[in-house]
Amino acid sequence: AILKRVIGLDVHQAQITACAIIEEPDGTVRVEQRQFGAFKRDRRELARWCASFAPDEVVMESTGIYWKSPYAALEAAGIRAKVVNARHVKNVPGRKTDVGDAQWLATLARAGLLRNSFVPPSKMRELRLISRQRQKLVGILSSEKNRLHKVLTDGGVRLGVVVSDLHGQSARAMVKAIVSGQSPHEVLKFASKRLRASREELFDALQGELTDSHLFVLDELMRHIEEIEARIGRFDAKLLEGLASEQNALILLQTLPGVDLIGAAMLLVEIGTDMTAFGSADRLASWVGICPGNNESAGKRKSGRVRKGNLYVRRLLCEFAHAASRTKSVFKSKFEALIVRRGHKRSIIALAHKLLRTIFFMLDRGEYYRDSATDYEALSVQRNAARWIKKLISFGFIPKPA
Repeated sequence: AILKRVIGLDVHQAQITACAIIEEPDGTVRVEQRQFGAFKRDRRELARWCASFAPDEVVMESTGIYWKSPYAALEAAGIRAKVVNARHVKNVPGRKTDVGDAQWLATLARAGLLRNSFVPPSKMRELRLISRQRQKLVGILSSEKNRLHKVLTDGGVRLGVVVSDLHGQSARAMVKAIVSGQSPHEVLKFASKRLRASREELFDALQGELTDSHLFVLDELMRHIEEIEARIGRFDAKLLEGLASEQNALILLQTLPGVDLIGAAMLLVEIGTDMTAFGSADRLASWVGICPGNNESAGKRKSGRVRKGNLYVRRLLCEFAHAASRTKSVFKSKFEALIVRRGHKRSIIALAHKLLRTIFFMLDRGEYYRDSATDYEALSVQRNAARWIKKLISFGFIPKPA
């Protein structure tokens, strides 16, 4: 035994089973077990019971979301509990009970065999609620947009064929005009001149057989889409307000190809800014579940599938990877080299892994991103030199050419 006073907690929805293993000064070991409810008063009683032992360590399994409330109650009592992955805790065969779970957790903790999972500070845990709900809203918004496209197609309107973005400014104005019952000639007035399609093509695409049911569903869908967009805007504002103290980290992450302001904010609330909590880029990648699986026996490499980690971070990283694969950077060249022999999905995961490792070192060292293959200053000069020279001439800093 390495630790003398440990407590194991087996957390469920309506019940918490606790087991304390205490080594007395004379060397004898005392085991105390107790069960608590899951309500607020029960969690407070649990925290007082744990604090009465002055434990060296308190461990609990990270089962679903049930561990969060007991963890907060212990944190308020000054106890920093250790949340461990249930995958790492194997029960002794034949002892699969709640009491057995708690006692086995305490036994492993007493021997120093459990490693803590990453739990961000309370402020970041609160902002996670906003960030994750925003991700859900974005998914709902995409579903509703696809449904609107489907209803238009069902009614014979093929606007999506001639317009690249059915929810762009011009296309949305045309859809609203269709919903209000205007004729195709009247709807054409809302078409932007910047659209590539000709007026004849747009007119043909607007011809359809929309019934009253089609128009009713389209109207409700458009209202819902605009409502969700407004709600996402409020979530964005609240998230950025909560991260006002992390402006340096937000600016730092935005120098990475494929990362915008909201993406950087959503990533920060998941992994935090203190990279010492993970120790290395490898551990961070393993925690996210974005690195190749480690399964080898007798010199033979078996399945390398990624394991289940933080799904929210992985989704963000895949979005960043898709965007970075289209930029002038080293990520684009890596993606193009991989896609030929590994396919699109595996290439995106590999690119997301590379992005996460880069993010770790950027936050750990406090340095902005510098691409090894592209000089962004030279690119900026190349794109803007003509405009800059024109302005310098117009304001008299450079004489006009003869």
